[in-house]
Amino acid sequence: MSSVRSSRWLPMAGWFLATATSIVLSWVALLPVLNAARPDVGALPDIDQVPAADVMPPASDPPVSDPPTAARTEPSRSAQPTRGSAPSSPAGTSRPPTTRPTTGEPATSAPAATTKPATTTQNGWTVTTGADGVRTYVRSVAVEGGQAVVKMTSDGVVSLVTATPADGYAVQKTQSSPSDMAVYFNETNHSFIIRAIWWNNAPFTEINEIGS
Repeated sequence: MSSVRSSRWLPMAGWFLATATSIVLSWVALLPVLNAARPDVGALPDIDQVPAADVMPPASDPPVSDPPTAARTEPSRSAQPTRGSAPSSPAGTSRPPTTRPTTGEPATSAPAATTKPATTTQNGWTVTTGADGVRTYVRSVAVEGGQAVVKMTSDGVVSLVTATPADGYAVQKTQSSPSDMAVYFNETNHSFIIRAIWWNNAPFTEINEIGS
């Protein structure tokens, strides 16, 4: 029985052996071709013969220095004179005395005091005599229709100072000559007339009423 099993394995062992031999022969035959196809890389150098890589230290930034500070120079302060002391003059110099220039204008005298003209009263007139000798006469004349202030001068000029009519009246002035003047206080159909005349070198007034 054992001889029958051995006879079965022999052919298979022969086949394996033949297959292995053909593979080895094929590899040996292809080896020159594979060597020719590979690039000539060359032999690897010995590890001890490889130079060590130069390791450069990392570049460090240059030290930053503080910017130079310019020296602050303050202007020199001149000595100030103390309060109450006069500034000193340079040595060796003297100030000449100051003189006020004189003007050729003559001294003016104070104006002479003026005296008020004398005032008197004559027949109800207030009389004032001026420095030129001219007399002025002033009088207030009142009537029912109003009141008038009359002025006359000794050179024969008559004038009206003021005229104030009463309620319901209107005032009107007429003058025929410098020495003759009339003042009317009028209402409807009724008038009061004050006539002022320089007569015989004296003042004269008269009152008239017209209508009712």
